[in-house]
Amino acid sequence: MTKGIVKKDLKKNWSIYLMALPFVLFFLVFCYIPMGGIIMAFQDFSPALGIFHSKWIGLQNFIDFFDSYYAKSIIWNTFIISFSTLIFFFPCPIILALLLNEIKSKMFKKTIQTLCYMPYFISLVVICGLIKSFTDSNGFITSIVTFFGGEKRNLLLDPTLFRSIYIGSHIWQNIGFSSIIYLASLSSVSQEQYEAAAIDGAGRLKRTWHITLPGIAPTIIIMLILNIGGLFNVGYEKIILLYNPITYETADVISTFTYRKGLIDADYGYSTAIGLFNSVINFVMLLSANKICRKLSSTSLF
Repeated sequence: MTKGIVKKDLKKNWSIYLMALPFVLFFLVFCYIPMGGIIMAFQDFSPALGIFHSKWIGLQNFIDFFDSYYAKSIIWNTFIISFSTLIFFFPCPIILALLLNEIKSKMFKKTIQTLCYMPYFISLVVICGLIKSFTDSNGFITSIVTFFGGEKRNLLLDPTLFRSIYIGSHIWQNIGFSSIIYLASLSSVSQEQYEAAAIDGAGRLKRTWHITLPGIAPTIIIMLILNIGGLFNVGYEKIILLYNPITYETADVISTFTYRKGLIDADYGYSTAIGLFNSVINFVMLLSANKICRKLSSTSLF
């Protein structure tokens, strides 16, 4: 009976399944099949021998990583950059969406939206080039710092400033695009509630606090869970383009260390072990955040 229902559904909605096929193949080829490579984390992997013939060493790669000089600082950097990005960035798209929702002029609203969305669609290489130019000893941001009494220098060469530059540029680059989902959620809030609150004398701030925020709370919670689930997935591409050996002490994270060990030093088993550790931590954090949110608000991913 089940087979007949599936066959009937495939016949009826074949065009939808056909459109979904490229996405299914993409995730199958680039996400699920490569997961078989996890076995390298437990091997002294050699490309010449391959996965099936490389020497099995168990948990030795993990032990070597945790016993290494770099482990503590790399894990700490990853946590600090990820957690700081979450704390400072996560509220920004929500605030922007709330502000845009209060704008009555459509032309002005569209102009602000375009300006906010634009950085997201610029190539990351170009973005990092702009950041390097702005923070150079003669750059725009450096000139502002110098004007207020700061030292004229290359800001990216200062380890103490790297995290601030990374987080600040991340907000600038992603705040507009990330606000789209909140703007979409705001459109579903009943206008009758706003009208009733206005009649009762509630100002904009009270309407926002008691109507708007509760109305988009499920969306906020879901996005928070997703952000926590990917907390340790720091944007390594951007860090690789911005950091240098001088700033390794505050800029080097798990993903960049994995990149150097795997692709530059060709220590594939060791880098796979580090990457697997990072993925397991993210998975545990996703489950934990989902469980906590389900208990506190009855809203969750699953």
